[in-house]
Amino acid sequence: MRPLAVDLCSGLGGWAEGLEAAGWDVIRVDIADMFAETGTPKPPGCLLVLQDIRTFHGSQARHAGLIVASPPCQEFSWMAMPWSRAKQVARALRGEDEFPANYRGSRTLPELTALFDACFRIQREASEAAGRHVPMVLENVRGAIPWVGRSRANAGSMHFWGDVPALMPCHRHIKVQSFRFDGSGRSFQTAAVKEHAEAGGFRPTSLARGNESRWFNDAPRSPQSISSSSSPARKAASAKIAKVPFELSRWIGQCFLPT
Repeated sequence: MRPLAVDLCSGLGGWAEGLEAAGWDVIRVDIADMFAETGTPKPPGCLLVLQDIRTFHGSQARHAGLIVASPPCQEFSWMAMPWSRAKQVARALRGEDEFPANYRGSRTLPELTALFDACFRIQREASEAAGRHVPMVLENVRGAIPWVGRSRANAGSMHFWGDVPALMPCHRHIKVQSFRFDGSGRSFQTAAVKEHAEAGGFRPTSLARGNESRWFNDAPRSPQSISSSSSPARKAASAKIAKVPFELSRWIGQCFLPT
């Protein structure tokens, strides 16, 4: 019988793919079905629970041997940008300034970190219900560090909190011009998406040397098809960019396999 893992804020299943390859059965939890919303084929046997993790009680994960999570990072990334409006929002959240006009994001620290905090609450409740420690590895961006505390490890732009394995793979990556998603440069903008769609899509370097994987596996899309922030192509692009690399998720899954 394969051990069980719970994938919170599962998106398109970057965590789940690697964990399943490592020998886990995975229950995915997300507020929306990103496969349906982006037109991405759902993997065979995919078990997806549609639920806001803020209403998810950890006792539902009491049989899990591992919890993984990738809560949304957009606000953390945006506030790390070198823009006056982003800096003003960050100051306002710290009580040092007023929020800009027409700002619609988080207005308190608890609101900003609500999903991050929910993941650790779920882990705590799962451990209490199981009568044992249920390990959790949470992935997010460097821009989250000022708000939630220092990460324990990183692989490229992806940072990790929680029960992070002592040994993590080295991460080689190719710099993608005009695109950064970790809060250290330009954000995920329509112009950047258009540019790389015209070039045939994003091609990152895999964690495994010599094993590159396409983030867009189909033919190049027209720039117009992904210019809308609500278009399926734009959602698919964003979700694929946010996926935890297969080799990394598989490695973490292998580290926590019951012996």
